[in-house]
Amino acid sequence: MSEWYLPLKLLHILSSTVLFGTGIGTAFSMWRAHVGGDPRAIAATSRSVVLADWLFTTPAVIVQPLTGLAMISILGYPWTAAWLVASYALYVLVGLCWLPVVGLQLRMRRLANAAVERGEPLPGSYHRSFALWFALGWPAFAGVVAIYALMVWKPPLWD
Repeated sequence: MSEWYLPLKLLHILSSTVLFGTGIGTAFSMWRAHVGGDPRAIAATSRSVVLADWLFTTPAVIVQPLTGLAMISILGYPWTAAWLVASYALYVLVGLCWLPVVGLQLRMRRLANAAVERGEPLPGSYHRSFALWFALGWPAFAGVVAIYALMVWKPPLWD
């Protein structure tokens, strides 16, 4: 086995932990701010959530496939193993949920800031954006949990 395998595995595990942990933490923070209903709290929280996505989630999203593909190569797994193909598909699904979530977070931040500046309640467009943001979070969360399960058990699925 390559001398690079264990450092790559550590980096892969750490980046998956950052990805999952940041996702859970920012989702909880956004939800709590939303439930509180204070536009100032929502504006402040959404600023932090957007920053966390850029500082933590984005690098982890890049590191995950790079380290994963390197480990597949080192270990000699077939790239088309069913558990890997399922993992790739789920990773794409999670990404397709995450990209609009980032845009929605930016929009909610802008709407909350505008409500604070004008001294007005949050507009309906904020609440619609939050509902979509919340809905997109569930398949992303389930997808990440499923990827973890695939990495642990490596089931044969349709092989």
